[in-house]
Amino acid sequence: MNAENLAILSEAIERFATPFYLFDEGEIHRHVAHLRSLLAPGVQLAYAMKANSFVLAQAARDVERIEVCSPGEARICIELGIPDEKIVISGVYKDPAFIGELVREHPQIGHYTVESLAQFDLLEQAAREAGHPIRLLMRLTSGNQFGITADEIKALALRCQDNPLLEFCGIQHYSGTQKTSAKRLKRELKGIDKLIGELRDECGVAVAELEFGPGFPVSYYDDEQDARAQQDELVVALDGLLAEMAFDGEVVLELGRAMVASCGTYVTKIVDKKSNHTGNYAITDGGKHQFVYYGNAMSMRQPPCTILPKRTEGQLDSWNICGALCTVTDILVKQLELCEPQVGDVLCFERAGAYCMTEGISLFLSRDLPSVVMRTTDGTLWPARNRIESYTLNTPRSL
Repeated sequence: MNAENLAILSEAIERFATPFYLFDEGEIHRHVAHLRSLLAPGVQLAYAMKANSFVLAQAARDVERIEVCSPGEARICIELGIPDEKIVISGVYKDPAFIGELVREHPQIGHYTVESLAQFDLLEQAAREAGHPIRLLMRLTSGNQFGITADEIKALALRCQDNPLLEFCGIQHYSGTQKTSAKRLKRELKGIDKLIGELRDECGVAVAELEFGPGFPVSYYDDEQDARAQQDELVVALDGLLAEMAFDGEVVLELGRAMVASCGTYVTKIVDKKSNHTGNYAITDGGKHQFVYYGNAMSMRQPPCTILPKRTEGQLDSWNICGALCTVTDILVKQLELCEPQVGDVLCFERAGAYCMTEGISLFLSRDLPSVVMRTTDGTLWPARNRIESYTLNTPRSL
């Protein structure tokens, strides 16, 4: 961690009670610009807001689309004034009442994905009741519960031709997450290219758009420079594969984790420490209910972590960093080398910008939800969310 980031963290620690998340707006802009520099000029970007809704407004300024997967996410977009034209309503389950409301009251929504035959019927009905057309992306399954088959896409594309309220725009396909294989991406794009050709030749249907989620990997444990180089290599490889496709329409890459992971830091304080025959233990006021890396493998590997204040003199020992939950599985790091850590010292975990604040079991033990701090491009720190008492969410109503 460089001197500038250390100074920012020190200021945030003085102003905000731990635990908290710190997200850096400038890092988002820098990283998105870097990704664009590796791609052909015509390739567009979509941000999957499930990765981090707190940086939605910042990310939205840098991308062409926002991927939305639930009514709650859609309402966040509306609340923040995200232009309807940028929004892609995705999701394996689309609530019928909300879809009807959205189609009726927001006629300019950019796209709706179709992930089942029932979803197609739902969207068709919503468009008919609203009396205006909607734009559809057919999600091609990758062999799991998401999306529909190539044959189903062909059948639905033909149905769109007979319905002026349903505009078939193109294909959506999500490869997965943390994908490192360019060979797999090549196989998938080849299959999509084949489907697009069949839609043209067999159905007389032109595909104008391809939205593709490559699932670029984020390395949470490797050296940051090496991790960036590995990601860059895969981005460049994908750009080359896109150029090889016969498809010459609009390409949109849907990213979440790879776009915002580097913008976040999770900050938690040591509140107790102890030693016994099994080792040294430092207890923090946070824990795994608030902070989860991909795969929840934190206790097995060494994540990028900085302790403040830094000490260079004294006994260097291995410490197990444990959270505040009453479960033996609440371990953030095992055998972290620290120089005489003290109660009151603060641990800062990097690359916490994606999912960490939402994937954890945040309501376990009714611990408060941490505050969220945003650093703007001019260096200002402001609370994007204050600490929330969660016990009210776990308290049953009286009879």
